[in-house]
Amino acid sequence: MTTLALFVLLFVFMFMGLPVAIALGLSSLLTIMAFGTDSLASLSLKLYETSEHFTLMAIPFFILAGAFMTTGGVAKRMIRFAIASVGHLHGGLAIASVLACVLFAAVSGSSPATVVAVGSIVIVGMVRAGYTESFAAGVVCNAGTLGILIPPSIVLVVYGAVTETSVGALFMAGVVPGLLLGLVLMVAIYIIARVRKMPRQPRASMAEVATAARDSIWGLLLIIIILGGIYGGIFTPTEAAAVAAVYAFVIAVFVYRDIGMKQVPEVLIDAAKVTIMLMFIIANALLFAHVLTTERIPQAIAEQIIAWDMSSWQFLIVVNILLLVAGAFMEPTGIILILAPILFPIAMELGIDPVHLGILMVVNLEIGMVTPPVGLNLFVTAGITKMNISQVIRAASPWLLLLLSYLAFITYVPAVSLWLPGLFG
Repeated sequence: MTTLALFVLLFVFMFMGLPVAIALGLSSLLTIMAFGTDSLASLSLKLYETSEHFTLMAIPFFILAGAFMTTGGVAKRMIRFAIASVGHLHGGLAIASVLACVLFAAVSGSSPATVVAVGSIVIVGMVRAGYTESFAAGVVCNAGTLGILIPPSIVLVVYGAVTETSVGALFMAGVVPGLLLGLVLMVAIYIIARVRKMPRQPRASMAEVATAARDSIWGLLLIIIILGGIYGGIFTPTEAAAVAAVYAFVIAVFVYRDIGMKQVPEVLIDAAKVTIMLMFIIANALLFAHVLTTERIPQAIAEQIIAWDMSSWQFLIVVNILLLVAGAFMEPTGIILILAPILFPIAMELGIDPVHLGILMVVNLEIGMVTPPVGLNLFVTAGITKMNISQVIRAASPWLLLLLSYLAFITYVPAVSLWLPGLFG
């Protein structure tokens, strides 16, 4: 009865149009008041405790680092480096767009930010070079999803906080799948470009490539600082986020000088708005998870699945279907916060590695970013191209089959996710 009430209230509030954070918090509150034994004072204390979660402190710092990198000229320098490196290939500008998304994802941690930073520059350039606007928009819309897989990923931080999985291990686990997906997209573009005879750019000289690399090196060093610092034992993921924010500020203001000191307060305010919105959702979602745990709902579901004698590979099919459906209607952070507390105990009972489960969930949520009706990347792409949303959906849809095939590969070849964390112990 408690389980039914909790989820019925949640979905009723969401269908009423209430924000996800309010729906999560209100459904939890009413369920506890009607069926639970906790007092309202204990709920208030739990809500306060979630805001002090040490791992979650990484989120505002990563958001701030991404804000400085996005506002500054880091994306432009990375795009120039990508074009100089691969622009001479068939479909070179499109391939360079994917490479730029890979590089910028490694400093932003956000999928929409990656689409905006890269797409606002390369889509116009691709159209001028002879590509169709639909093809250009489809490439960037899908490649931008790498922002939540390649570290530092805010979604992975949230998963780590909810499931108490090592964020450092999750970051390391996201490197190979992220780079591999970028490579898969580049190979697909190259094959399509050869068949359709798409335009190529003049080959850049080694001096031009070296100059472009030197200009973008300060941005690229951020990922080395984050992962190197964590795995070198210099600082924790949360401390790495703080270092990243300071580093991004210094690079944007004093090295590249794309931002003046007068613009810094504006960047801080923009980052604070995103942080407040996200942390409010997280606080209410952790309250929701508290109700789940108190009422032993995940444990009951896990016991039922074990009683059905469901194997791990069958469970992973169910997980993929559930996440793909949820991804079409909700944003990634909300899905992680609602479903991870339910799926995680079951996965542990079936012997599924928690790091592999985290990467699997994020790849599912990448697909959700380009799935109608509420795929966030679709709306961001529509905003920067001035295309209507139905045109963007048609442009992004042909790439979904490729992403789904990659999801199947990641699901049943866990070594792709676990090799690098295992290598570093």
